Amino acid sequence: MPPTDAFHFSPIGIVHSCYQEKFGIPRQPGLVTMATAQLELLPPYNRLDTLDGLEAYSHIWLQFVFHACISEGWKAKVRPPRLGGKSKMGVFATRSTHRPNPIGLSVVKIGKIHQHDKRILIDLHGADLLDGTPILDIKPYLPYSDSLPQATSSFTPTAERSQCKPVIFTEEAKRQCDVFSASLGKDLYTLITQIIEQDPRPSYLANQIDREHGISLWDLNIKWQAKNQHFEIFEIEKMK
Repeated sequence: MPPTDAFHFSPIGIVHSCYQEKFGIPRQPGLVTMATAQLELLPPYNRLDTLDGLEAYSHIWLQFVFHACISEGWKAKVRPPRLGGKSKMGVFATRSTHRPNPIGLSVVKIGKIHQHDKRILIDLHGADLLDGTPILDIKPYLPYSDSLPQATSSFTPTAERSQCKPVIFTEEAKRQCDVFSASLGKDLYTLITQIIEQDPRPSYLANQIDREHGISLWDLNIKWQAKNQHFEIFEIEKMK
């Protein structure tokens, strides 16, 4: 007989990320290579011996909770953004956040594993995770079994945007970017470029131009617009 009781899981860690809201997060991991994050292990798992041997791997699988979507509940059919936000598919045929159990799966590149003031941290590169994301489990990525070149998808090529537009900073935005890059110790210019060139807008807005958008990175608000032939970053400011 199948189990009838609910399962209860506690997070083993939490993510500290540059992404402060869902809008702007790339749709898949690894697309924005300059995005940095840290995974902090929580008690009683905050011990270096729990990670012994993990340094032998370049990438890990993270099982996590879509914590910002729990209150929205689940849907049997959803509208994937890459299909224009109009066509519906069954939830189990998508990677929608609106799932019966709000669990996500992401493969990320790992960097330094270190301890800082009794905090056990794993540096992450190219993560697509919201700040504060609870992590349920970590598993090493195994190239011989996890990479399947023969795998296929029913999505047609037209479901993906065929070409990225260039990202251009106004002179004022460049100046602001230099100032905040220095204070953060980050290459903010490349990070913003990689995020915006993916076009984080829903597909039904793909043909709109001159509409103001904003994404939040750390405590910064990046303001930008889509033009006919490029995306334009016109202001970077501290959030109030």
